[in-house]
Amino acid sequence: MPSDAVLYQAAALCLTYPDDDLVARLPLVREAAPQLREFTDHATATPLGELAAHYVRVFDFRNRHSLYLSWWRDGDTRRRGMSLVRFKEVYRQHGLEFSDEELPDFLPAVLEFTARTGSTDLLTEHSDVLAGLRTRLTDFGTPYASVLDAVCATLPPARPRMRP
Repeated sequence: MPSDAVLYQAAALCLTYPDDDLVARLPLVREAAPQLREFTDHATATPLGELAAHYVRVFDFRNRHSLYLSWWRDGDTRRRGMSLVRFKEVYRQHGLEFSDEELPDFLPAVLEFTARTGSTDLLTEHSDVLAGLRTRLTDFGTPYASVLDAVCATLPPARPRMRP
């Protein structure tokens, strides 16, 4: 398991839709992953309703901040279907079956996979996407950018390949 497994698991939690479970776990996340303190401090001080509305504004209204990694390279094309199949194959190679509750390229799912298996291959392969998303979130002025900052800091430098 990578030394950053706790960070990856905590980042996955931070990047999912905020609910009572997130609020209950914030003290643990803050303690276990100090790299996420900027986000956890913000989430702790923000009422859940406001936090949820902000999440929707950041991630759900436009694809400019999409958490679906294959979307950045494939868009909504037939090629994306093959990319999604590949994500599922990588999960299976590590003995995990992906449920159909979410798409397999959803960043929190990839972070959980990385935390559980120790394989950073999917994150490294998409480091350009993560770096681009981090820049967009920073420009948008959201505390979610600090979560991407922490994740990107664990990866080798990205080579630009992301779609604009």
